[in-house]
Amino acid sequence: MLAKVFSAAVVGLDAVPVEVEVDIASQGLPSFTIVGLPDKAVEEAKERVRAAIKNSGAEFPSKRITVNLAPADLPKEGPSYDLPIAVGILLASGQIQADINDAILTGELSLDGRVRHTNGILSQAILTQKKSLEKIFVPKVNAREAAIIKNIEVYPVETLLSLMKHFANQVPIKKQKITSLKDQFKNDLFSFDMGDVKGQEQAKRAFEIAAAGSHNILVKGPPGAGKTLLARTLPSILPLLTLDEAIEVTKIYSIAGLLDKEAIITKRPFRNPHHTTSHVGLIGGSGTPKPGEISLSHRGVLFLDEFAEFPRYVLEALRQPLEDGFVTISRAHGRVTFPAKFMLVAALNPCPCGFLGSPRTQCKCMPHQIIRYQKRISGPILDRIDIHLDVPAVETEKLTTSNNVISPESSNVIRKRVQKARDIQTKRFKNTAEKISSNSEMSNRDIKAFCELSKEAINILKMAVVKMNLSARSYHRTIKIARTIADLAGSEQIETSHLAEALQYRPRMGNLYA
Repeated sequence: MLAKVFSAAVVGLDAVPVEVEVDIASQGLPSFTIVGLPDKAVEEAKERVRAAIKNSGAEFPSKRITVNLAPADLPKEGPSYDLPIAVGILLASGQIQADINDAILTGELSLDGRVRHTNGILSQAILTQKKSLEKIFVPKVNAREAAIIKNIEVYPVETLLSLMKHFANQVPIKKQKITSLKDQFKNDLFSFDMGDVKGQEQAKRAFEIAAAGSHNILVKGPPGAGKTLLARTLPSILPLLTLDEAIEVTKIYSIAGLLDKEAIITKRPFRNPHHTTSHVGLIGGSGTPKPGEISLSHRGVLFLDEFAEFPRYVLEALRQPLEDGFVTISRAHGRVTFPAKFMLVAALNPCPCGFLGSPRTQCKCMPHQIIRYQKRISGPILDRIDIHLDVPAVETEKLTTSNNVISPESSNVIRKRVQKARDIQTKRFKNTAEKISSNSEMSNRDIKAFCELSKEAINILKMAVVKMNLSARSYHRTIKIARTIADLAGSEQIETSHLAEALQYRPRMGNLYA
């Protein structure tokens, strides 16, 4: 007897339908075969399914069983096919009877029949909606994640036995309630607050501009100047995720298996990989491409501390994602594209010892050591960073002054200004062909449409191109920063003062480390 059960495979960030066909032959020696390009985890499903069926009180057929995972040319990986294979065997053997042509089943089985956590559930729920299917049966621990998607019925399955009773109309499984997102998005508590940063008013201003326009920022200064602290406070001033952005981020974390017990990601990601991170770890890849740190930072912050300590070939791989907002990984099995619209925050010292140019501590590095250290970061990478900021050591008076005397602005106060500026940008780009949400994502065409400059401002930019040796990319990035500064000021036009402040954050290409 032949049975067919629908499941799904996750390719990149999206799920594609998979038909699990189970045939139990009336003749032939007992065997259990799975075909359709299964990997080792799928091959091992034979033992998990056999034990789960027996321990759930059902009978495992002692016949020739053939399972086909179609389409046959799509590689299948992971244990998510356990549940549909088990249900297919029970249907083909006549132990259960159910019409599940309008449902997708997914989940890993334990030996006692329990249904375990499975990655990529959100993508499969979205597939269920797109294919106009009505139901999806998922592990109970993943039910709240799948219930984010509306217009589908989500059934949380705790054990194979409970699913058998559901199909037999003995003990129906209650549908999962739709996950309400109204209370999910709120001002969360952060471990670091801008009010805790002593001094560094210019740096705080630069980080506010970066947060308002989602600009990349490079912070250079001596050890102990507060570079890392400033970077860690950045998430506390970023605007809240929109619903569409939250779903994008949640899909990535669901596939990577990093969602934990949360139904949806509500805080912007903050990733801080060590400088020994490999090329694959940062960009993504492996035999079956998985998202790397730049994709896990999507719509959030990628903080690269000790920027110059990263291998040069790893940093060079950031060029295309920084420019395009996505990364395409090509392997023998095909190509996968992951989103990578992140804010890059890089921190580095001016020299190996960190005290080059410091008025307090004398630099002990040899000239050739300084040159070698500075050459670790190429000009094209630095040219793709919008804001370059020198952070001096904190003055002793500001470090020892009590907060009762000087009360610096808290993150909540700064975030309100940032959110207001981001709302202006959302309204501005509402009708654009490309789905952009911040000034940093503007193309040259968008710059012409939304960043009209006066003759005086154009003359200032022309002088800056010559004197500061700005490239064409730096020219356009300066205009984007000026647009963000104008948004923070509530100005519809870019004034010369906005442009002048933007130029302060661009280094001279001939003297990047001076």
